[in-house]
Amino acid sequence: MNLKEFAKSIGMSQTTVSRALSGYPEVKAETRQRILKLSQELGYHPNRSAAGLATGRAGAVGIVLRESHGFDPNTTEFMAGLGSRLETRQIDILITVVEDREGELTAYQRLAASKRVDAVILHTPVVDDERMAFLKKLKMPFVLHGRGIDNGNFPWIDIDNFGAIYRATSYLIDIGHKRIGMINGSKGDVFAEHRDQGYRKALKERGLPFYEDMITHGAFIDDVGYRSMQDFLSLSEPPTAVLAGSMMTALGVMRAVRSAGLTLGRDISLIAHDDVFNYINADNMVPTVSTTRSSMREAGVRIGDILLQMLAGRDVSSHSEVWPVELVLRESTAPPAS
Repeated sequence: MNLKEFAKSIGMSQTTVSRALSGYPEVKAETRQRILKLSQELGYHPNRSAAGLATGRAGAVGIVLRESHGFDPNTTEFMAGLGSRLETRQIDILITVVEDREGELTAYQRLAASKRVDAVILHTPVVDDERMAFLKKLKMPFVLHGRGIDNGNFPWIDIDNFGAIYRATSYLIDIGHKRIGMINGSKGDVFAEHRDQGYRKALKERGLPFYEDMITHGAFIDDVGYRSMQDFLSLSEPPTAVLAGSMMTALGVMRAVRSAGLTLGRDISLIAHDDVFNYINADNMVPTVSTTRSSMREAGVRIGDILLQMLAGRDVSSHSEVWPVELVLRESTAPPAS
């Protein structure tokens, strides 16, 4: 079935059908939804090559991942949400893997020159990040997952990392903990800086000192959690509670606590970040794990929404969102043992 036959079968003009399927903003939302539904029911799939020639679009968005940062369960969840949203408009994702930041900038130059993508997704911004200015110079549209230091004239969404860790730290202090360790993300990552600020503010407001040996940094993997917790437990005065930067980190913390013959939720309290995973359920762990909750999959869906608006010609340059983070208390958190 071609475009002419499909349009005739649903009683609409070829122009309306083509514009609806291509995401043009002048087509009413209800009309677009009706056409999308009928195209699925009747098995009509537009010719991507022809659509690209007609619209001047590549029909794809790009994301560049670094080997040391880009492959973990958080990325998997994010890509699942992003892919599911873009698939509704038959937009592909082009993934490029590089070794370092220099390779990342080279990849953006190549994508811009080849015109293989219509926009790119930036992720994990760092302090003094040069990528946003670089992409603007290339005239390459982009959406940032996270936020920059200046947040100037580009679309972004982020979670309230500061508020999440401030609230979790404050809660632990309020139930009696005075020595609280934190396993943070890599130094220089903006989200990790925000978490560090929330942690320090909670300590300061309640008159507790900040100890350098109570905070570690690294990738969100089991091994980092395990080694960090071992380091904490080797201190002359170990922490009675720990904040883990992710559920993967928390798995390492739990392993180290068990190896030391201690009991989580009695000898050591734990609050982890990110508990919305299909394959790691905080409610099914023993003990169940307290968390600050945010969904990477939903973040991927939302980034997809913004990209589709951008590709439809809408001005999203000033769009920004900060998502609140929920504190979910479970069995791994309790007042310190006397």
